[in-house]
Amino acid sequence: MSQSDFPGWHGTTIVAVKKDGEVVIAGDGQVSLGQTVIKGTARKVRRISPGGHDVLVGFAGSTADAFTLLERLEAKLEATPGQLIRACVELAKDWRTDKYLQKLEAMLLVSDGKELFVITGAGDVLEPEHNVAAIGSGGNFALAAARAQMDTPKSAEDVARTAMAIAADICVYTNGNLTVETIKG
Repeated sequence: MSQSDFPGWHGTTIVAVKKDGEVVIAGDGQVSLGQTVIKGTARKVRRISPGGHDVLVGFAGSTADAFTLLERLEAKLEATPGQLIRACVELAKDWRTDKYLQKLEAMLLVSDGKELFVITGAGDVLEPEHNVAAIGSGGNFALAAARAQMDTPKSAEDVARTAMAIAADICVYTNGNLTVETIKG
């Protein structure tokens, strides 16, 4: 099968909500190949603790690529404990300039409870507006649903869970098997 014939991996919706002194990152469990669901219980949100500082990471895209980036982020955080922005910028810089890393197809959402960032292979480290970010196949659906709830009395977790449920109802590459992690700022 040639590269152009490969149907491509699809899946993943990750949403992050920062509200009332905490950040919640939620991700679905679906991995699809073409029109087939390969796995429904993948875990795409992780808590890491390099240097004793907790950080939440959600990833979308190729799993192997995402884990490569996750390992690189951990190394950057160990080198600069407690400095999430610096570690993110260093990772994005490497990702943009390293010939091997440039080929990686993934995106990351990261938070230490105080700050929230989207990291892309284009060299971007973005702090989202409105304290909500989302990535992946159903990311835009989850983003819109979460933003619509931000002015309600719902907790960050309730906003994230509802946004993911809405995305799962709309996006065929998103399911309702969630991994949800919370970190306080």
